[in-house]
Amino acid sequence: MTSAALEDLVVTQAGPEDWPVISGWAADEGWNPGAADEAAFFAQDPDGFFLGRIDGEPVSAISVVNYGPHYAFLGCYLVRPDLRGRGHGLTTWKTALAHAGSRTIGLDGVVAQQDNYRRSGFELAHRTVRFTGTAPAAEAPADVHHVQQTDLADLTAYDSACYPADRPRFLAHWLTGTGHRALVRRTGDRVTGYGVIRPGHDSLRIGPLFADTPEDAQALFTALTAEAAGSEVAVDVPETNAPGIALAERAGLTPSFETARMYTGPVRPYAQDRVFGVTTLELG
Repeated sequence: MTSAALEDLVVTQAGPEDWPVISGWAADEGWNPGAADEAAFFAQDPDGFFLGRIDGEPVSAISVVNYGPHYAFLGCYLVRPDLRGRGHGLTTWKTALAHAGSRTIGLDGVVAQQDNYRRSGFELAHRTVRFTGTAPAAEAPADVHHVQQTDLADLTAYDSACYPADRPRFLAHWLTGTGHRALVRRTGDRVTGYGVIRPGHDSLRIGPLFADTPEDAQALFTALTAEAAGSEVAVDVPETNAPGIALAERAGLTPSFETARMYTGPVRPYAQDRVFGVTTLELG
C-alpha cells in the first residue's frame, strides 16, 4: 500500500526495523512506550504499521492493527514536530485506515486530537486516566503466581472476555516478552485475574490488569509491584472503573495523562468491570 501527497510524501507499510523511529517519537511525546513492545505488536498484525516518508526520511506514523474480521485498533499516530500542519498526518491517516476495511475501529485519543477524531466518525466511550508514581513496598500474596505455558489457554479465554476481540497471537508474545513479568490469580482451577508489568521508556508499565473483583485486582497489583518497590510505575485506568481508580489512589499514584477511548461503531460486549488497567494505549 503506497500513497503520495504534498511534498512527495510516500506512505508505506512499516516493519519491525522501523519501530525504533516510531517508539522514539512516542517517547518524545511523553507516552512512555514499552521497551520491547514491537514483538507482540507485529505478531498481531505485521501489515498494520505505516510510515510516511519524504525523500526516504520518516516524517509520520500510524498503526491500524486488525483483530479478526470485526475489530481494529488505531494507535501510534505521530508526525515529526518540525513538519506538522502540512497535511502529512491526514494523508498517512487516510492511507492506513483502508487497512481496517469495514471493521469497527477503536483508539485511545490524546486530548488535543479528540475533536479531530470526532469529525472522522469516532464516538466517545469513556475517558482513561494514566496514574503514575512510586511503587509501594509490599509483600506479594501467596495466591498470585507467575504465568506458565500451561496457563496460556485459560488466560487467552479470560482475556477474550475482557476485550472487544480475541487476540491469542498478541497475548502469546505479550505474556513472554523481554522484560515482561506476567502473573495470574486463581481460585481453585478458575482464573480470577491476570496482569503484566513491563519496562517502559520512563517508568514501568502495568497492563493489562484484568480481574474479577477489586480484591483480585489488588492482589495482582501488589504482586506486580512487589519486586518494583521504589521504582516509577504507570497504569492506565478506565474512568468508568471506580474501584480501579481507588486502587491506584490507595497506592499513592496520581493522574498524569488522559486519553479517550473512542469507536467508529459497535463493539462486542466485554467485561468492562474487570478492566482495572488497559493493556496498551497503542493496541488497546
